[in-house]
Amino acid sequence: MSNLLWKSLVVSPAVLGATLLVSATAMAAPNPTTQVSAAKQLGVTEVAQQPEILAQTTIDQVNRYSNEGNQGNSQSQVTSVSQFSDVQPTDWAFQALQSLVERYGCIAGYPNATYRGNRALTRYEFAAGLNACLDRVNELIATATADLVTKQDLATLQRLQEEFSAELATLRGRVDSLEARTAELEANQFSTTTKLVGEAIFAVTDVFGGDTGDNNNTVFQDRVRLDLQTSFTGRDVLHTRLAAGNATAFTQFDNAGGTINTAEGTQTFEIGSSGNNAVRIDRLTYEAPVGPAQVYLAASGGRHSHYTAVNNPYFFDNTDGGNGALSTFATESPIYRIGGGAGIALNLPLGKSGGILGNSSITAGYLASQANDPALSSGLTNGDYAALGQLNFSVGDRVALAATYVHGYSASGALFDSGTDGNTGAFDVGTGQANFLGNAGGVVTPSSSNSYGVSAAFRPSDKLSISGFVSYHDVTGVGAGDDYQAWSYGLGVALPDFGKKGNVLGVFAGAEPYSFNRPGFGGNNDIPYHFEGFYKYRVSDNISVTPGVIWLTSPGQNSDNDDAIIGTLRTTFTF
Repeated sequence: MSNLLWKSLVVSPAVLGATLLVSATAMAAPNPTTQVSAAKQLGVTEVAQQPEILAQTTIDQVNRYSNEGNQGNSQSQVTSVSQFSDVQPTDWAFQALQSLVERYGCIAGYPNATYRGNRALTRYEFAAGLNACLDRVNELIATATADLVTKQDLATLQRLQEEFSAELATLRGRVDSLEARTAELEANQFSTTTKLVGEAIFAVTDVFGGDTGDNNNTVFQDRVRLDLQTSFTGRDVLHTRLAAGNATAFTQFDNAGGTINTAEGTQTFEIGSSGNNAVRIDRLTYEAPVGPAQVYLAASGGRHSHYTAVNNPYFFDNTDGGNGALSTFATESPIYRIGGGAGIALNLPLGKSGGILGNSSITAGYLASQANDPALSSGLTNGDYAALGQLNFSVGDRVALAATYVHGYSASGALFDSGTDGNTGAFDVGTGQANFLGNAGGVVTPSSSNSYGVSAAFRPSDKLSISGFVSYHDVTGVGAGDDYQAWSYGLGVALPDFGKKGNVLGVFAGAEPYSFNRPGFGGNNDIPYHFEGFYKYRVSDNISVTPGVIWLTSPGQNSDNDDAIIGTLRTTFTF
């Protein structure tokens, strides 16, 4: 055997052992950097990576890293470890890296003069590194300098290779297993861009107190939502949500035994229910960043609270019903329930980070509930609509403030109608006096409204959150006696992780939307106070149980009517 061939056989295991050592340590070293996606920073619903998407992402990263060395700006072979800007003499692997660079010339680094020792190493990058080392071996052999490898080096490398043989074998098995599982996922995947997010609510509920309690029974209701969340770029999300339910709100009765036209005490899982578990599309929206702005497009089922900061943490639930407060009133300010349907909105940051406007943004949106109807009095611009503008400001991550304005027009008969029930004149929150758009004769007439609201959230600690809102509504009708004003306000205190991580204890109190001195409604000028308490107990990552109580005083704005007390046990399954 020639001396040249012998040197080749000797050097190859040495370089291979060095590469394996570097690979093993690079894989074992934790990455201390936590990256936050741009979509999450802008408030877009984060699309969790499925294994098949993760596998594709890994392959894309490998291709990108492999091409880095082929770019025109790639650096030449480094000759000293000091050329790496992110390698310090105090690093635990400094000597090993110095030997590979300065003695063997086996490491080239990245084009920006970094080594990136803390970044996880893929199997493809390991192959690329090994190939580079083998090319260097051939160069050493060709120039007859292979004797740079000493017997002491070979003995050390052989000992290290033997010492880490178990870890390398384990790592090889894990990689092989991952490849097999990834191949199976790719063969059976539903979609490379879409994931399914589901929620099912089981609720046992009853109402007590006087005539209202006597005329209602204990019920077992449900609501199911299946949300197909599709991302085409990793920063956008298309929501295609199917919903079905059989929930119906309790009918309240006055002291004379007559029904009260009110939505007081309506619970979130009762909104948008078909009543018979018929399946329908209740949300079709798309969100994506365009330059510095975040754009929201709604084709159906759009809501202002989809794109606007409502500043009511732990009470507000962006799925509207399964994990926050029980009632529509405690969940969010009523101002966000004026109008809904199809339209467009955007969120635009103001100023630069660190500046006087660095933590502020402006939100603007337009939603029309009859956008699909080509009739002359309907459509995107001639039918019912609501245009929202909101200025948002935050102080660190502890205080959030917002000032909101909504201009609306409706000929459907109700002010707080988000268009989710599918029937004209239905409303989600408040009394009939605050909602009815018409005159004393009970005739519905078109009306415009100007609504103003402020909201705030304060989190003094990780275990305490305080939030509240006030809203004022000025309604102008086309007929005599149609004009009126309405008010609403509320304050909530939440204790997150109360008793157990993931649990929430919440108490909320305020006045549901009300209006005084309206012709045709008698002398019902008592404030309808709303008190609510709930405790969400997290059974597991996917199941929570929420017992809660809603206490309503002066239903229908009349203190002569008996108070109503609603008790609910809600179980939420998420998947």
